[in-house]
Amino acid sequence: MTDLAFDLADVSARPSPDLISPDNALMLFVDHQPQMFFGAASADRAGVINATVGLAKAARVFDVPVVLSTVAAESFSGPILPQLRAVFPKHEIVDRTSMNAWEDAALVEAVKATGRRKIVLSGLWTEVCLVLPALSALAQGYQVYVVADASAGVTPAAHEHALQRMTAAGAVTVTWLQVLLELQRDWARTETYADTLDVVKEHGGAYGMGVVYAQSMISPHAAG
Repeated sequence: MTDLAFDLADVSARPSPDLISPDNALMLFVDHQPQMFFGAASADRAGVINATVGLAKAARVFDVPVVLSTVAAESFSGPILPQLRAVFPKHEIVDRTSMNAWEDAALVEAVKATGRRKIVLSGLWTEVCLVLPALSALAQGYQVYVVADASAGVTPAAHEHALQRMTAAGAVTVTWLQVLLELQRDWARTETYADTLDVVKEHGGAYGMGVVYAQSMISPHAAG
């Protein structure tokens, strides 16, 4: 009985290997561009932009490696989302001709160079520019976490069916705020505490307003 209790206590102290952490993940942003936003009608575009920028700031706070990619930026789709670019102003952008980002050698090499096996993936459109690299990366043994609210499809049905297809293949659907809080995980981590709450206040909607209220009216050290 004592041995069993010890074993259970030992196991409970270990985080799941499925959790995203600053040490095991990379973020891949695919085709957040004007032409792609024009056709993205599965969700409010302002909400998708907000989620995308919140996700990018989460990567910056926790120093998670980032790969930025566009498709036909100069000939068709336009530049990467300015708000996303502002988070990473000097970051190299991999521009492609292929709809499947995983068929671009430079992008795959950029992913491999991070040394990470968990890909936090977002982009436009869900049914093309996310499904294709997600399935390709899964086939090569990567774990893929699709950020549903930082992505969008041509229609709600297209977005949802694409998420279902990726999930059936082994991908995990998440939200940008979920990723941020999973990276923080413990409010006692003071080195990222304030920056995490700043992202929440800027992009977390009503939750962010709640943090503003708690810090101003209750305690300046109130946790999220």
